[in-house]
Amino acid sequence: MSEIKGRIMGVDFGDVRTGLSVSDPTGFLASGAGSIRCKDLKTTARLVAEEGKKHDVTLFVVGLPINMNGTEGDRGAHAREFAEELKTVSGLPVELLDERLTTAAAHRIMNLTDTRGKKRKAAVDTLSAEIILQNYLDRRK
Repeated sequence: MSEIKGRIMGVDFGDVRTGLSVSDPTGFLASGAGSIRCKDLKTTARLVAEEGKKHDVTLFVVGLPINMNGTEGDRGAHAREFAEELKTVSGLPVELLDERLTTAAAHRIMNLTDTRGKKRKAAVDTLSAEIILQNYLDRRK
C-alpha cells in the first residue's frame, strides 16, 4: 500500500449496482457515498471516476472478490478488468483489496439495524464499499 495524500474512494463493483465510499481528508474514517446503478463496465467506470472527481479523491480502492480457498474466479477477473478501466478513465491509481466477507458483514449490520426491503438493497452496496475502504485505511496505519 502506497503512501497517498488526500481522499480515497472505496468501490464495491457489482454487475448491477456499484457501492461507493470516501475517506475523510486525513485517511482515518470511511463514509458511504452512495451507489451507481449501471450494468455496463465502461460506463460504470466513467461514472465512478466522475464521482471521484466530485469528492477530490487521489486514489481508488476496488474490492477484489476472492474465493474462500484463496483462488480468483470470474468475479475476480471482472473486478480486475473494471479496476483497469477505472485507472484509464480517471488517470488515478487504483488498488485492489481482498473483499472476502465484506458483503456478509454488511448484511449482518443491516440485520442489526433492522434494515429491510428496497432500503436494504440500496444500502448494502454502499456499506460494503465503506467496509472495503475502512479495511484499507486500517491496514495503512
